[in-house]
Parts: sequence; structure tokens; C-alpha cells
Amino acid sequence: MTAILTPATLACREDGTPFSPAYGDIYHSASGAFAQSEAVFLHGNGLPERWHGRRVFTVLETGFGMGVNFLATWLAWRNDPKCCERLHFVSVEKYPFARHDLRTALDAIVAHAPHDTLATLAAELAAAWPMLVPGMHRLEFEGGRVTLTLVFGDASEALPKMWVRADAFYLDGFAPAKNPDIWSPVIFKALARVAGENATFATWSSSGDVKRALLANGFEYRKVEGFGSKRAMLVGRFAPRWRVRRYEPPLPAAVRERHAIVIGAGLAGCALVERLAARGWRVTLLERNAAPAQEASGNPAGVFHPLISRDDSSASRITRAGFLYALQRWAALDAAGMALTRSHSGLLHLATDDESRAVAAALDSFGYPNEFVHAVSREAAQHIAGVALAQGGWFYPLGGAIDPASLCRAQCAAAGPLLDARFGVKAARIERSGEDWCVFDEHGALVAQASIVIFANAHDASRAASLDHAPTRIVRGQLTLVPHSPLAGLRVPVIGDGYAVPLANGVTLAGATYEVDDDDLALRPAGHLENLERVADMLPELAALRDAGHADECSGRVAFRCVTSDRLPMIGQLGDEAAARENAQRLAGAWPLDLPRMAGLYGAYAYGSRGLVWSALGAELIASQLEGEPWPLERELADQLDPARFLQRALRQRSL
Repeated sequence: MTAILTPATLACREDGTPFSPAYGDIYHSASGAFAQSEAVFLHGNGLPERWHGRRVFTVLETGFGMGVNFLATWLAWRNDPKCCERLHFVSVEKYPFARHDLRTALDAIVAHAPHDTLATLAAELAAAWPMLVPGMHRLEFEGGRVTLTLVFGDASEALPKMWVRADAFYLDGFAPAKNPDIWSPVIFKALARVAGENATFATWSSSGDVKRALLANGFEYRKVEGFGSKRAMLVGRFAPRWRVRRYEPPLPAAVRERHAIVIGAGLAGCALVERLAARGWRVTLLERNAAPAQEASGNPAGVFHPLISRDDSSASRITRAGFLYALQRWAALDAAGMALTRSHSGLLHLATDDESRAVAAALDSFGYPNEFVHAVSREAAQHIAGVALAQGGWFYPLGGAIDPASLCRAQCAAAGPLLDARFGVKAARIERSGEDWCVFDEHGALVAQASIVIFANAHDASRAASLDHAPTRIVRGQLTLVPHSPLAGLRVPVIGDGYAVPLANGVTLAGATYEVDDDDLALRPAGHLENLERVADMLPELAALRDAGHADECSGRVAFRCVTSDRLPMIGQLGDEAAARENAQRLAGAWPLDLPRMAGLYGAYAYGSRGLVWSALGAELIASQLEGEPWPLERELADQLDPARFLQRALRQRSL
């Protein structure tokens, strides 16, 4: 069960030192926050020298606090001409500050900072600070070269779920006597699980319990001179004398060239293009149509919003992470001048009484901030929507609608010369050739060759990858365009049992039908009538058009969603079904990390109706897997998206 996130309380001692009432301890030494960070954590971990010559360097911190250690590390990276190509900073915080409190605290600290640049960096951090909802939040700076992954939650629960290879540890919780949980055996065991080769650590604490926990989990330490009034502190490295973990933390894919083939130029494929190119990968994009976003991604608009559930289910947590990450990526595209056609006034969700009660219970349980979601009465909802509504519901201030094609074009444009887009090419089969995969078209001609192939072509993906245990189905969705709509005054998208989206020139988009295993492309008057009926139940002003029998005069569009039986997408490396069959008995109880994999083959498909909120996060997850970077999603959630999960089920059921 997801815990309620409690913000930190901003307080100071008489000398101005920031103080935590929750722990009865200070955030940093009175001798100076940045001086302490540099002396204890950077120099204690041999930085910046240790990241010289590295492509990726990852720091894992056990308490973010006010972000001083992150800012000091970022500044050191910025000032180092030999800095690593990409710096990842991962930090857990149980009691994060609200944005305005963080800004206030940082303003006070940087006013006495030794470097003027710190004020600029602190302002960037405060501006990017995420809303206070539980889970992982990925923030990017310096054009993506500096990535901050914040985990809001209890470290003892969060750290064991993370998937990262750490090069340096900043052990920076409050004092063991004040906050014993952050120094517990669970924490040190989790650190040992993610420690990379030659990983180092530093901590100002030198207590006996900390020393014993370090030794018990494969770390060796030495006592060195402390900072300020602290006489001693500990530094050391991960050097286990025995095996302390079952699985190695993630490593980058072994490729001769950072070149990937992406098959499919819809939402999933174009998001991959942007995320891979941002890391310097060359991408060959293959699309059977004459342009990107021609199938389901070619709908005139799609809605985006989180998913609220009473138990904060895995689907809700994945969708929340995807929604928040997508908003960040879209903002970055907007800032880069890649114009996106989308709304900015929020989205209303109307519901039945039963659904309203379930969501109301969730809102009460989890205490989500109003900027994420809040309940609205019918009157308040009508004020937001600008039209009559059948009932109230809840409002997503950051939800809305977007033209998917504009997003796909922007993502491809952001890749610049690293993208080789080839349209009118249908990938029919693949074949292994040495270290590469060769992709052939329906005529048997070789169209592309690379070490990495990512299938982002919806229902065709499992067939093209020759997978028997990655089942997907198509769902026909017919949209209805209502010209000169009675809902011309609608200000925001409204969803519920159907949806209505205001478009330009007084047109309303209504939809959509949900017809499983139906591949008919022809528009049906019955489909238009179904859409109008469902929307009219939510927005009564449409009832007159419905009742007048003009459904057959509406225009529209048919597209096909691709779904799995568990309604979650396929994101990650594909399973090797042939190898699994040969070792079926041994693998009967296998976990995802035990499953054999197809070297170089990945999938990003079956996004159903949530491609807008899942595609950016899915692309970031695959890019992180290829690069050996920290994953943007908890391991347990990534496992539920794993394309090999159906293979795993078949092995456990002994039905392979």
C-alpha cells in the first residue's frame, strides 16, 4: 500500500542552521552546507577524479534533504573539463520539501555559498521540483547530461525496489540515534545489491553500528578526519569477500556501435527516437506508412491524465509515473521550439456514483496535492467545463488533450541528424547475422542492420519478433467528429464513459468505441450513435443531436489499439523462447532476471489507449536498460511491463 507523503517542515535554529523537527537534527553543519558536502561526500568518494573518462557515473544518496549534495556535485561536474558524459544522481527522501519551502531554504543557503553559480543551479532545481506524490521522479538538467532521480518515500521500502548500478554512495541521513531507520540492516543490504565494481562510499557518521553494518554487507571502511566539529568520518569501498547478492546490477548492452533500429513511427517509436538520440544513439526508424503517426497515433487528439484507484494499484503507479514524466518531456520539447498542439487547462473526469466513491476514498487516503487531482462538485465542474454536466467528479489540472501527430513530429525533429527515417518500408522478418540483427521487408530485401532492434509496431510486433508467448489483441476504436457542435463552448476535455474533446472551429471529438478483434476500417453509423449516446449521458447539451438521428451525418476515423490480456504494455528486452523451452524444467520457478533473453531485441508496444502517458516513460526505461543507467521505474513495476512476463507464466504453469 502506498503511504501518504508528508512534506518536510521548514525550520531553523537561532543561528540560522536548517533544522528538522521530525528528527530533531540539523540538515548540515554550522560550518557551511556546501563546504561540508565537498569535504565529506565529494572528496570522500574521490570526486571529481573518479568520473574522469567515464561515459556514465552514478551517485546514490540516502537522504536528499535540501539538495545541497546534489548541487555541490552538479557544480563540480560543471567545473570539471574532464567530467563524465552523463551524471546520474539518485536520491531517496521520505519527507520532501514543498517547492516554495525548498526555494526559501535554498535562497538562504546559496546567499552565503562560495560560488555564484550555485544560486543559478539552485533556482533551476527549485523550478524543476516535482509535485509531492509518492514514487520516482526523473528530472533532467544540462540538456539531459545531468539527471536527478528523486524517490519520494521511505528508504527502507524504496531502495530494495530500485534498479541501479551505483559508483558512489553518499550516506547522508540524520544521525543514527535520531533516524535509525536510514541506517538499518535493510538499507545496507540494499546498497550492497546495487553497488557497482569499485563503488565507494562516504559518511560523516562513524558509529559502531554503521561500521558493523558496512562490514556485514561487503564494504570495507577506514576512519578519516571529519569536517568542522566532527572529529572523524568514514570512507571506503565495496569489496565483498564472499557473494552478497544473487544478481548483478544493470550493465550497458554490449554493442559494437550505438545504433538502434526502431520499427514503428507512432507514439511508442517516436518517443524511442527522441530518448535514444538524446544519449547520442544513431536511430534508423522504419515505418510502413508514408509518414509518422498515421495509425492510432494519427487521431486528431488524445487525452492524457493519471489513473486513480482505491488501492493505488500497479497500473495507477505506472500511469502516474508516466504522466508526470511525459509532462516533463513535452515541456522540454516546447522549450526547444518543437511546437506541440495541446491543451493547458486541465481535464475533467465524470463518473458513476460507485466510481466516485472509490476515487473519493483514494483521494482521502493518499492526500494527493490539488495540483495533481482534486474532487469537484457538479457546479464546480460546470464552471470549469463551460457547459452543462450530468454530475461532478474530479479534476486533473495538468491533464488535457494533445495532437499525437504533433508530438511524434516534434520527437523526430529533436533527434536531428541522428535519425534516419525510412517511410513506406514494412519490416517483415528479422535474422541474426553475427553481432547484428538484419531486418528484411516483405520482398525479402535487407532494409537495415544494427545490434539493437526495438519493436514499436503494435500488434505486428509479436509476429515480427516470432514470439508465441507475447499475446496481443486489436481493439477497433471509432471516433466521431461533431461539426458545429452544441458543445462548442466546451473549455476542457471531459472523460468518463466516453470522452469529449473540444477541437478548433467549434468541432467536438467524441469517442470511442471498443470492439475487440474487429479489424473493419469502415465507419459505421452505429458507432457514431454509440459515441453520441455515451457523451450525451455526461454532457446533456449533446442529447438533442443524438435524439435527432443525425449520427449518420457525422464524420470520424477508425483506428486500432493493441492490448494485452492484463492491459499493461510490453516494455523491455524480449524473452528467448527457444532457450526457455530447452530449460523449461529448470526455469519453472524463474524470476524475470532468470529468464533467457534475445540479445539486442526489445519491445515497446501494446500501449492500448494510454500511449500518451506510457510512451515517454517506456522509451526512457529502454534507453536506460541499453545504457546501464538507473531505471526510471521501480523494479517491481518494470517487471509487470516486461514482455517476457507471459513466457514466465507459461514456464510456471509448465505449459511451454
